Amino acid sequence: MALPRVSVDDVRGALSSSLSKLGFEVYPLKIGWYNAVLSPPLHLSYPDDTLAAVVLSTPTMFEQAFLPFLENRGWKEVITDPIDQCVRHYVNYIVSECFPGVKVDVSYDYEMLPSRKPKFLAQTAAHVAGAVYYYQHADVPDQPWGNKKMFGVCIHPQLGGWFAIRALLVFVGTEVGSELQQTAPPDSVPRREDRIQLLENFNFRWRVGLTQCIMDWSYRDIIPVAQTYSQRQREYFSTSPGQRQYLLRDWGYLTRGEEEDKQESLHRK
Repeated sequence: MALPRVSVDDVRGALSSSLSKLGFEVYPLKIGWYNAVLSPPLHLSYPDDTLAAVVLSTPTMFEQAFLPFLENRGWKEVITDPIDQCVRHYVNYIVSECFPGVKVDVSYDYEMLPSRKPKFLAQTAAHVAGAVYYYQHADVPDQPWGNKKMFGVCIHPQLGGWFAIRALLVFVGTEVGSELQQTAPPDSVPRREDRIQLLENFNFRWRVGLTQCIMDWSYRDIIPVAQTYSQRQREYFSTSPGQRQYLLRDWGYLTRGEEEDKQESLHRK
C-alpha cells in the first residue's frame, strides 16, 4: 500500500507556521541535491526526488521554546542535553500533528550512526536547501593556510552565525518534481578577506577554562545581523555542558530532593 504523501506547500505552510512560533525555520529540499555534493558513502538512502526539510533554530527559540519547555517539565535531574530534548519534543510533536499517518524519518544534528559518523551532514543539508551558505576552505581563492585543517561554517543571511541547524525531516514515499526548484544560498560573505576572517575566527578563536570551552563568537557577527542571542542565552551556551544543570538550578528550572541537597553539601565541605 502506498504511503500517504505531502506537498511542498504543506512543508512551507503548516510545518513552517507551527515551528516558526517556537523560533524555528524550515527549508524544503530534495534528497538528490544533498547526495549530489557528497561521496557515495555519505549518501542518504532515498530516491533523489524524495522531499525533505532542514530545521534551523533562531535566537528566539531559547525564550519561545526552551525556557517554556523547562518550566513545563518540572525536572529534578538532567539525563541528556536539555536543548536536544527540547528540539526533539517540539519537532516530533509538530510533525505528528501536521502529518498524521505520514512516514517521516527525523534525524537530529547530535545523532550518530554505529560507525560514529553523524546521521546527516547538517551544514551541507542547510546549504543545498538554500537556507545558509556553507563557507569552506575551498571558498577562499589562494588560501593562506597550506595543508592546515580548516573547518567550515555556515552563515545565515539575516542572522549571521546566531542560529543552529537542528534536524532533517525526510518524507518517505513523497517524491516531488518541478514544483521544488533548487536555489543557491545567499552569499553573505563575498569578499575573500572577509571569508579568511570568518574561517580563522571560527577555527582559532577559542577560550578555555574550568567551566568554559567556547569560541569567542566573533565569527557570528561577520555580517550585520537582525537578531543575536539574549544575555541569558549567551550565559547558558558559555557554560560548559557539565555545568549547565547547576546554572538551570540557579535559574529555578531544576529542583532537587532533600537527599541530593545533603550529598552536595557534604561534597562541598
